[in-house]
Amino acid sequence: MGIKERQERDREAVRRAILDAARDLFVAEGYDNVSIRKIAERIEYSPAAIYGYFPSKDDIFFALAEEGFRLLGDPGLGEAQQRLQTLPTPLERVRAIFWRLYEFSRQHPEYFALMFVDRSVPRISREYERFAFARETKRHIAEEIQRSVDAGELPASVKPIIAMRMLTSGVLGIAVMRLSDRLPPGENADDIASDVLDTILAGLRSGIAFKSRGVDTDCANASVAETAVVPAVRPASSRSR
Repeated sequence: MGIKERQERDREAVRRAILDAARDLFVAEGYDNVSIRKIAERIEYSPAAIYGYFPSKDDIFFALAEEGFRLLGDPGLGEAQQRLQTLPTPLERVRAIFWRLYEFSRQHPEYFALMFVDRSVPRISREYERFAFARETKRHIAEEIQRSVDAGELPASVKPIIAMRMLTSGVLGIAVMRLSDRLPPGENADDIASDVLDTILAGLRSGIAFKSRGVDTDCANASVAETAVVPAVRPASSRSR
């Protein structure tokens, strides 16, 4: 290995150490309560050294959020896309996508807590282009819900943005209860999450009248959680278009 390659490897190792330390501190103490100095102390570096990798604490968070989105959408992962392709109907694909969001909360609880639970994290409007892939994913999933409407699986009255918010709220609610140990002894969080998804989908199929207006804020003034109302798994049916 040459000198340049060794330097790049060492730099990447330090960057990784900064992100891991910051993620753990943000989750344990809350974003607002963590300083660059505290992150530096955790990895035994100087604050000045941290700034050589990230200009600010917000930039560290945005790097972690981007990693979280990638993990949410691509856990390893041609496999998830293949599973979606085998599902015969748009509504089954919609359910699978939101089930992935629940799985993400189990597989990566630190990222989930940082992205969906901590209210103090910065909004992503400053990094609008960086999170373009998340907005694109949101659009594709809205299209998948619309295909469910077009196929007669959901009533014509269903607005995709309302359906997305309902499904997201249900899944996040159970995930947060599991993460914070709020479920009674003997309750199975996986079963509840599955029941919640099925109940919401049944409600959507019933044609119930909605009070929600379904306003779509997009990313311009959104937090990470608002942007990530759905997991970043692109529906298989949209890939060939």
